[in-house]
Amino acid sequence: MASTLLKRASFSAMKSAVVGLQIGASSRAFAAVAVGTDLVSAAPDVSLQKARSWDEGVSSKFATTPLKDIFKAKKVVIFGLPGAYTGVCSQQHVPSYKNNIDKFKAKGIDSVICVAVNDPFVLNAWADKLEAIDSIEFYGDFDGSFHKSLELDKDLSVALLGPRSQRWSAYVVDGKVKVINVEEAPSDFKVSGGDVILGQI
Repeated sequence: MASTLLKRASFSAMKSAVVGLQIGASSRAFAAVAVGTDLVSAAPDVSLQKARSWDEGVSSKFATTPLKDIFKAKKVVIFGLPGAYTGVCSQQHVPSYKNNIDKFKAKGIDSVICVAVNDPFVLNAWADKLEAIDSIEFYGDFDGSFHKSLELDKDLSVALLGPRSQRWSAYVVDGKVKVINVEEAPSDFKVSGGDVILGQI
């Protein structure tokens, strides 16, 4: 009897976790950032951390990159995801940009950037594993300040991930958002992929 109750409780907890990932995010599917938003102004004093090895981090004295250096006077496609080494992120999201990198370049895009609430050292290892480190620029948002500033943050504690980001993509010219796509739930992959935003540029 006790075993049956335990199994039912475990199943209920697992079901709640899945529902939380798939549906819970829909309460704030769209963030404060919108077409016309200047990302540099919207996230003042925020810097990102370029993916690199630990030794490179030490030699650079853990330098960070101001947003103006990333976006100003450039055409950038940027996409954010819940985290390195997670399912949809590894199997679909990053590959959709990696596999289209030549098409982005043909459209005059200066940089294709992936940003996640991870430290830059984990992102570096993940990018290398995905063989995407030479085509996509990876940046860490280690404390989530970039995503919080844009209201693109998301608590994914239900999946043991803690504070993370929503799944999204944007086309940014000289710091200003021209296109923004935000998934209704972090487990979704409907509007934030490389193929979608290619058709929006």
